[in-house]
Amino acid sequence: METFLIKAIQLIAALAFLVIVHEFGHYIFARIFGIKVDKFYMFFNPRFSILRYNPRTNKVGLFVSQGDEEKNTPDHAAITFSVGRPHPAPADGRPSWRDTIYGIGWVPLGGYCAINGMIDETNRKLDSKPKPWEFRTKPAWQRLLVMAGGVLFNFILAILIYAGIAMHWGEKYIPFEAATEGFDFVPAAQKAGFRNGDIPLSADGVKLDASTGDYMIRMVEANEVKVLRNHRDTVTIAIPEDFIFRVNDEGGFMAYRLPVYIDRIVPGEAAAKAGLREGDRIIAVDTVATPTYTELTPALTAAAGRETTVTVERDGTTLSLRATPNEYGKLGFQLRPITAVYTPVTISYGFFRSFPKGWEIGTSTLSNYIGSMKHVFSAEGAQSLGGFGAIGNMFPERWSWLAFWEITAFLSVALAFMNIIPIPGLDGGHIVFLLWEVVTRRKVPENVLIIAQYIGMALLLLLLLYANGNDIFRAFLK
Repeated sequence: METFLIKAIQLIAALAFLVIVHEFGHYIFARIFGIKVDKFYMFFNPRFSILRYNPRTNKVGLFVSQGDEEKNTPDHAAITFSVGRPHPAPADGRPSWRDTIYGIGWVPLGGYCAINGMIDETNRKLDSKPKPWEFRTKPAWQRLLVMAGGVLFNFILAILIYAGIAMHWGEKYIPFEAATEGFDFVPAAQKAGFRNGDIPLSADGVKLDASTGDYMIRMVEANEVKVLRNHRDTVTIAIPEDFIFRVNDEGGFMAYRLPVYIDRIVPGEAAAKAGLREGDRIIAVDTVATPTYTELTPALTAAAGRETTVTVERDGTTLSLRATPNEYGKLGFQLRPITAVYTPVTISYGFFRSFPKGWEIGTSTLSNYIGSMKHVFSAEGAQSLGGFGAIGNMFPERWSWLAFWEITAFLSVALAFMNIIPIPGLDGGHIVFLLWEVVTRRKVPENVLIIAQYIGMALLLLLLLYANGNDIFRAFLK
């Protein structure tokens, strides 16, 4: 339950942040061009809002139920208080930020920016007489920038986050050649020909380097990958066409193998009683070799509750000690972290160098994401689609600011790309209609926009149900 809550909190925090930035992109361009914005909301608010602020009246409402415009029933707030004096609308009718109602809804799945005079998910009917502050009265190029603002801001945000990561944490990686024990591979990768302990060399003839960060996607999308096996043999592995779906189903592809060096002994536990020391490397349990933690775990589990021989290397000598793992197969010690076993390469970035690095990572992430989208249009790709559960599982079980920001930056890139897809209801759908207007110099009729909006929202709803249904189906299969 604790793991679920940590993942859920990270998911909601990341999506809330990304949605606010996305909608602010629309908002800021609308304000630049003098377009009135009716509402700016974080999360959706069907029937009621958790919080609502009206800058004109300077009143804040908590738990505000929405009135019915057709029946002329007013909104009602459980708690209302003022934060200042009212500000009447200017006589010339020019819109300002005070004409926008700001709020927080109760459904944490997105948010919206309701732009006056625009047909979208918040408004599907317009007054017959256009007003100068409405979206529809502005030139096509201005409306185009308003619609592209969300996507633009999400991509800029991703670049800034990646730049911040480079500046604060630097770039740290373990070169493949430094990982003397190689990598562990998921069963699907082993079925394709990889073996635990292999060290990747190249993908389609291009050298693989841990510093690029995209080596995994390059390997799963390659035609062939060369690996170093047993520290002497170069082996070529043909990659199956559906390989990306096989490894996605297993939640990964490969990971560094971690030699078992003891970092700290727990007093009173089996390791301490057996005479194990900090710095020892466990190389065998009973007759089973344990070059890495991958082999150690099942070996100790098999010896749970009974005395067994634990072979260690200490100061260049080999010792055999007798130890009794507990009923869970634990000896009572902490592992030395991988960065203390393999020497990592650390690249530090100053303020000015961090921004080119952020641009490099951001554009590379976008390119890889676009490249992977071609797999979606296949039967295996459709089955691999995931919803909020799949996104939530991207986050670690323990809070890590580095992981949080890395995943948030990736989601910002993904959100930017998904919103530019030309489906009515998404920004890309609006942009297509605007490009049509720019080319033909003729506006798309409002009734066409309304029909397209209904069709687009229906498609998006079906896609949302399908993706989240896949999450539920996979959860039951586990």
